[in-house]
Amino acid sequence: MLGHASVATLPLSGRPVFVGSEVFRRAAFGSNHPLNLVRHATVVDLSRLLGWLDDTNFRSITPATTGQLLEFHDRAYLKALQYADSEGRVAPDVRTRYQVGTLENPLFPGLFERAATTVGGSIEAARLALAGHVVFHPSGGTHHGRRDRACGFCYFNDPVFAILTLLDADLERVLYIDLDAHHGDGVEEAFFEDDRVTTVSVHEEKRWPYSGKGSYPQASAFNIPVPRAFNDSELEFVMDEAVMPLAESADALVLCCGADALAGDPLSGMELTNVALWDAVDRLVALGRPTVVLGGGGYNPWTLARYWAGLWGRLSGQQIPERLPDEAIELLRGLECDLVDEEDVDPHWLTTMADTPYPGPIRESLKSTVGAIDWRKHAGA
Repeated sequence: MLGHASVATLPLSGRPVFVGSEVFRRAAFGSNHPLNLVRHATVVDLSRLLGWLDDTNFRSITPATTGQLLEFHDRAYLKALQYADSEGRVAPDVRTRYQVGTLENPLFPGLFERAATTVGGSIEAARLALAGHVVFHPSGGTHHGRRDRACGFCYFNDPVFAILTLLDADLERVLYIDLDAHHGDGVEEAFFEDDRVTTVSVHEEKRWPYSGKGSYPQASAFNIPVPRAFNDSELEFVMDEAVMPLAESADALVLCCGADALAGDPLSGMELTNVALWDAVDRLVALGRPTVVLGGGGYNPWTLARYWAGLWGRLSGQQIPERLPDEAIELLRGLECDLVDEEDVDPHWLTTMADTPYPGPIRESLKSTVGAIDWRKHAGA
């Protein structure tokens, strides 16, 4: 167990809580890496500038303990990661076996503490959700991590720990919903044989990790690969026909809200607006289940900051401004990204919070993918 007694679920009457740590302000991943971005700090600072975040609704988190990490991750992997972090080097056999010290998953100072803090945040978020709060953990969402190795910029798998914490409270049906542009493969694999957990991943087809091409109803693992230029109307269709029927029968929800599903992200071809994603999360939160809202991918610092800060605004009942105040504009103007050319920075990314909605046709290929599953049948299974 993850170090807490069984907790009875309560109505979502508590104040929304934002969990984070100063650990995430430190430099990480090194140069020439897609995650060499200022993400957590920008979201926190932007939310504070708007008056949406203060010491009353921000919860500082601590790293997960070794004992907690061993609830999912392999002991030999933990030892190898700790040793590499303390020594500042990775032996060739360790690099090959555990995929640490690679271009994808580089070694950097403080790696173990950062990864463990991400897990600690998801455990705390789930505990708070069980106590009646809606909880936002934007530095969470490391959904590619495997039990015994790093994968896809993810050293541990913090969504797994949020789910395990909810299961420890004797909940019978936990639903994991992944709205990141990339398939939530690590979470699906972790719970593939656990009938208490249903996973549904909405991700871009023909995109790394090139999995999630089909669903496995017998294992309650559902995948909805979507075409390039996936638009707001198509997301609403997926929510109506697939996600909401599953969510309505769940006891608790864990959401992965990767910002790479937004138009303008350099590592995806999806074209969603932040407003459509905010609306999707609003619908799920409104069900009144214990809900953990995690971050995920996202490689455009401007679209990410506006999405996640605005998501916190929605979760905490704030009014989204039509134009950002000057201090917030200055903050956004100071961001940099090697993956987005200067001429491709939309002026609206610097001065506004909400995108202009992007409706569009619902393509037949998507209708076919969604229509292949009787979602309400599986929701009631």
